[in-house]
Amino acid sequence: MANTLVTTDFHFPGQTAVYHGKVRDVYTINDDIMVMIATDRISAFDVILPEGIPYKGQVLNQIAATFLDATADIVPNWKLATPDPMVTVGYKCEGFRVEMIIRGYLTGSAWREYEAGCREICGVKLPDGMRENERFPEPIITPTTKADAGHDENISREEIIKQGIVSAEDYAVMEQYTRALFAKGTEMAAEKGLILVDTKYEFGKRDGKVILIDEIHTPDSSRYFYADGYQERFEKGEAQKQLSKEFVRQWLIQHDFMGKAGQKVPEMTPDFIESVSNRYIELYEHITGMPFVKAPEAHLEERIERNVLDCLDQLKG
Repeated sequence: MANTLVTTDFHFPGQTAVYHGKVRDVYTINDDIMVMIATDRISAFDVILPEGIPYKGQVLNQIAATFLDATADIVPNWKLATPDPMVTVGYKCEGFRVEMIIRGYLTGSAWREYEAGCREICGVKLPDGMRENERFPEPIITPTTKADAGHDENISREEIIKQGIVSAEDYAVMEQYTRALFAKGTEMAAEKGLILVDTKYEFGKRDGKVILIDEIHTPDSSRYFYADGYQERFEKGEAQKQLSKEFVRQWLIQHDFMGKAGQKVPEMTPDFIESVSNRYIELYEHITGMPFVKAPEAHLEERIERNVLDCLDQLKG
C-alpha cells in the first residue's frame, strides 16, 4: 500500500504559527501567508480515524484548487499558488467562526433529523411529507458554529447576528457568495453527470473584504449523486449512487460507531482503506474530467518541504 501523510512537523522560514486540524495542517508565515497541507487523514463524526487514506490529500487539494480557480471571478478567495499536489499557499484571513452549509437535497444528517420528526433546521422550516434524497424547491442554508474540538453546532442566521458572531452586513455577503458558489458548483457538476447535493463554505476577512477560504467542492466538504438514475432511484425509494464521504459514515454506522462516548472505531482493513482511496480518486476524475495522476509518494515530507520553500522564495521575490 502507498505511503500516507498523517502528521507533519515543518519549520518554515518566518513561521509564526501552526494549526493541526482534523485533515489539514496550516502553517502561518510572517502572520500574512498560510501554507495549507492536505494530509491523508480522514475524519467522520468529528473524529479522526486511525488510518490514513493513500492519495486523499492530493485529491482534496487538487479538487479545491480547481474550484477556487474556476470561481475566482465570482467570489474572491485566499489562494495564491499550489506548489505541491498536497499544498495550497494563500493569504491569511481572519476566519469567521461559522461554516456556511448549503443543501439542495434532503439527505445525510438533515434527513436523519427530519426522519426523527424535526421540521426546522437552523431556523429554516421544512414541509411535511418530504422523502429521503428529495430536492428542495430552493437550496437552503443551514450554518453551523465552528468548534475548536468536538461537534459543530447548528445555528440560525438570526442567532449568528444576535450573538455578534458575524455582523448582519458580512453575513449578507456570505449568504450571497454561498448561493453563487453553489450555483456554479452545481453547473460544473452537471456538466460531468453529477449532482452537487450539499456542501459547505468557510469565509474570512482581509483588508475589510469577505474572502472565501479553505477548500471547496471536495468529497470531504461536499456530497455528490450521479445524475444518471437519480430520479428512478428516488421514485423507488432506493439509495442513491453517490460520490462523497457518506459511504464512510455509513460503514461506521453499520459497525456501531457514530463518534459517541464509549464507542470504538472499527478496524480499518487494508481492503477497506484501498476502497476509500479508490472512491476519492473516482470523484476527482468525475468532477474534474481529468485522469488522476498519482504524485510520487516516497519521501512525501521532503518533497513537500522543498516545493513550499521554493514557493515562499518566489513570493518574497
